Amino acid sequence: MPLPRTRGTALRHRLAELRGPDVPAKALDARALAALAANPGCARRAILDGAGVNKAALASALGAPSAFGQSQFALTRGNAFEARVKADGGAELLRLAHEKLDRAAEPPAEARLPDLTATGPQGRTARTALELREATEHPGAWTLLDHPMLALDVAGSPAFLEPDAVVVHPDGSWTVVEIKSFPLLDGSADPAKVGAAARQAAVYVLALEEVAARLDPSPRVRHRILLVCPRDFSNLPAASAVDIRKQRAVTARQLARLTRIEDIADELPEGTCFSPELPADELTAAVESVPATYAPECLSACELAFHCRGRSREAGAVTTLGRPARAELGGLATVEDVLAAARGEAGDPGDPAVAALRRAAALRAEALEAACR
Repeated sequence: MPLPRTRGTALRHRLAELRGPDVPAKALDARALAALAANPGCARRAILDGAGVNKAALASALGAPSAFGQSQFALTRGNAFEARVKADGGAELLRLAHEKLDRAAEPPAEARLPDLTATGPQGRTARTALELREATEHPGAWTLLDHPMLALDVAGSPAFLEPDAVVVHPDGSWTVVEIKSFPLLDGSADPAKVGAAARQAAVYVLALEEVAARLDPSPRVRHRILLVCPRDFSNLPAASAVDIRKQRAVTARQLARLTRIEDIADELPEGTCFSPELPADELTAAVESVPATYAPECLSACELAFHCRGRSREAGAVTTLGRPARAELGGLATVEDVLAAARGEAGDPGDPAVAALRRAAALRAEALEAACR
């Protein structure tokens, strides 16, 4: 549900103040939302993304630049492959959609390719919703929407998303298309990369479901997406149908858990600003005023990961060891607490984590003593 006009305007002004004067907002994309959903407890990332702060520039200003992101070569290769997939009016892409997802339908001999041009993200979002409705109300034909614009409410702030494509099937159902430059080797791809693509597509599916919910009757948003990649080591497209129901459920649950951005903003000290142009000590104080939840997985998903890792190590936080270790250690939040509990100097003996640590310390001592004999 959108914020009331006055409240939403006040929040936008507040977020603009957090970015700094005359600093344009960096738009949230599906990749960032998927990463944010994977770590919903991190208030720092939530407010920085919500305010549109350029985290790469911020990390460099903090003295902890990150190598996170795609290389220019990978971007160029990906754009060239996407252009090839969509050539000739998307004929090959629609053929793959028919083959992998909807063989019972008529082959896509001809398809509608509506023009989605409009002014601004709000205009493009409205145009996309209109064309989706038009395609759904006239079943029997295939429709390809090239780079549609979708909106998704994230912690009280709208995010505008641009999937590679959306296909409307002859039965009126909708499918998200993800075009990636990593290869399908003998019909399969790197599971980690497929998983990342599935999490990204789950965000698009959630946004499409919001559009569908406003139509009567609501069209079906398919939970199998079309993943299009180069075949083997060629530049020829191949496709796979990927079931993203699990990723969709997890992403929806995690995004719902995010603290509303205005609540985080209200807790910040007056005058807080994250502009990279600020002096280093002032900028560091501003960033540290928002709590972070660091985990090793952040290194592959967040530009501020190196900065947060350094602070986490300085504090001796057990989160630097990973979420599984943190979960096993219960209320022991620092490495010093863990070592003290293992030595019997602190901790409740009735705590399972403390008892396990002391048992492990005793076994280690016995093993060292036996080795020295």
